[in-house]
Amino acid sequence: QWVYNILEKKAEADRIVHENPDPSNGFVLVPDLKWNQNQLDDLYLIALVHRREIKSLRDLTAEHLPLLRNVLQEGKEAIVKRFGVPGSQLRIYLHYQPSYQHLHVHFTALGYDAPGSSVERAHLLADVIDNLAMDSMYYQKRALTFPLRADDPLFKKFQEAGKV
Repeated sequence: QWVYNILEKKAEADRIVHENPDPSNGFVLVPDLKWNQNQLDDLYLIALVHRREIKSLRDLTAEHLPLLRNVLQEGKEAIVKRFGVPGSQLRIYLHYQPSYQHLHVHFTALGYDAPGSSVERAHLLADVIDNLAMDSMYYQKRALTFPLRADDPLFKKFQEAGKV
C-alpha cells in the first residue's frame, strides 16, 4: 500500500525527485527512507514503476524494454540534475528476491555499500536490459541464485522440502 500511496500521490508527494506519468513506461523516483538526504556518500533513491502487474525481475520480458530504458536514462538524468551525481557514479539495480512485490529499481552511490547491493541479490539494470534484448524470456528461463536468512519463512520451506 505504501508504494500505491506514493504512485497516487497520497503520501510523500513532496519527496518526488522525478516522475514520468506514462502509465506503461513511466515511474516515480523518490529518495529511499534509509537515506537522510544530508550527504551524497550514501545516496539512495528508488524508482517505482506505474505498472502494477510487474511484481519482480521474473515478470520482465522484452515488452518492458521501453520502461526499463526510461527508468535507466531518466533516473540518471534526474539524479545528476538534482544532486550533481553523474550516472557513472551510480549503481542501478533490481533485487531478486525483492523485499516487496512491485517492480522497483534502486539507485545508489557507487561507493556506498547499500544493503542488498551485493552480487547475490542485485541485478544491474543495464545487464537486465541487455539480457532481455538478447532473449525476451530470459528471466522466465534463467536460474536465479539468491541468499536467504536462516529465519526466513522461504528458507524453512526449502528445508522442509529437503532442498537445503
